[in-house]
Amino acid sequence: MGTPTQKRTKASKKRRASHFALNKANHMKCSNCEKPVMPHMVCDNCGFYKGKEVVKKKTKLDKNKK
Repeated sequence: MGTPTQKRTKASKKRRASHFALNKANHMKCSNCEKPVMPHMVCDNCGFYKGKEVVKKKTKLDKNKK
């Protein structure tokens, strides 16, 4: 098993770990309902993607009919 050749200082350890930070997630507004949506994803609220309805959302009336 390999052993470290030199001690890694606190500064160099923190400098190396600085690239592990998480980036803030991008959000854009849905073209139909103006709710925040992740890019390249169908809107969870209305089911639209690029101005077209891709997923038909069930209304409360449809759920009660079952």
